[in-house]
Amino acid sequence: MNFAESVRLALDTIRVQKLKSFFTLLGVMIGVMFLIAVVSIVEGMSTYMKEDFAAKLIGVNTFNVRRFPDFNFGNVTEATWREWQRRPRFYENDATMIRQTLGPDFRTAIENTEFIYASTPYARPRQVLAVAADGDYFTIKKYGVAHGRAFSQQEERLGLPVILIGTEIAEHFFPNLDPIGRELRVKGVPFRVIGTIEKQGNILGFSMDRLAIAPFNSPMSRLTNPLGNIDQLIVQAPTEAGVDEGRETVRELLRSVRKLPPSRPDNFILESSESALGFFNDLKSKLIVFGTALPAIGLVVGAMVIMNIMLVAVAERTREIGIRKALGARRRDIMGQFLVEAATLSVVGAAIGIGLGIGGAKLVAALTPLPASVAPWSIAAALVVGAGVGIVAGLYPASRASRLDPIAALRQE
Repeated sequence: MNFAESVRLALDTIRVQKLKSFFTLLGVMIGVMFLIAVVSIVEGMSTYMKEDFAAKLIGVNTFNVRRFPDFNFGNVTEATWREWQRRPRFYENDATMIRQTLGPDFRTAIENTEFIYASTPYARPRQVLAVAADGDYFTIKKYGVAHGRAFSQQEERLGLPVILIGTEIAEHFFPNLDPIGRELRVKGVPFRVIGTIEKQGNILGFSMDRLAIAPFNSPMSRLTNPLGNIDQLIVQAPTEAGVDEGRETVRELLRSVRKLPPSRPDNFILESSESALGFFNDLKSKLIVFGTALPAIGLVVGAMVIMNIMLVAVAERTREIGIRKALGARRRDIMGQFLVEAATLSVVGAAIGIGLGIGGAKLVAALTPLPASVAPWSIAAALVVGAGVGIVAGLYPASRASRLDPIAALRQE
């Protein structure tokens, strides 16, 4: 019996004995379904964190020069926090020095941020994410202007009280009104609205449309950082490869200026998307390990069921095996036939599980902000795993069938 005939026989068995076949395939089906679902959700989380979280909050090919990290997902000890507080602050002249050292190929922007209450005569006061920024801030952050305009270099240099607001601020503070040219008071200080920012959406439940951005030299700088220092300098490299080069240049400059000996660690942080996502990358590996435990159990159960079903098949087809051996079939022919049948049963179960897993991934993508999608490699891996489970489960029944004595088999009723 050739390969195609063995596959056809296995499919006929599934078609004729539907209920038994369903329970035979159930374990593999569940295992593969959860495998596809876990991979899809983890990949979706990874895509979300890189493209939405890191790209929007930090930027593409970007790193931030800060006093201490902005993103702290792990436990920060009291000793670490005290060490951060003792670090030197960053000032505007530090940003100027870094800009001059990096040169014109790098885009830079100073950024101060703080949650501050804002108000207008048209709505109740509400907290907004107030930002004081300069340089290439809008280009680095990819903040497009939906209506109005961005502030000019002259307005930035003179520190005029002009401001751009997010769509959520515009809808709340200026209901059914055109906000352009109107006044928004931030902590009592009046700013003239000159533009609205294109809708940014949410990141981890936080609305990115609550932004209110004013020039760094305007009163917003004092409101966001009364001490006169800066929160961070954002640096964007021209290419992905230039990020590491830029970071090393800034690191050498700051260590030299702060006279840090080689034995002392940095008293500043150069935070990139990779460093900000370090915790998530560790979590991702743990999720994959723990997330595959349930599929593994399902596959083990499925293998045991397939083995038992194949042993029953050997007992039911003992006379057939005896006839084939009497006609010249070799041991490897008999063994190959049962291995192919077992693998076919398992692959069919895996295929159904893949379909259910894809459906689950689409459901997650529809009901959550995660762009859960099935990775092509996971489908190939699921089919290989399915075939592997069938072959492993069929080894013992196939070996047992191949060792049957043809005379004793022919006498079997």
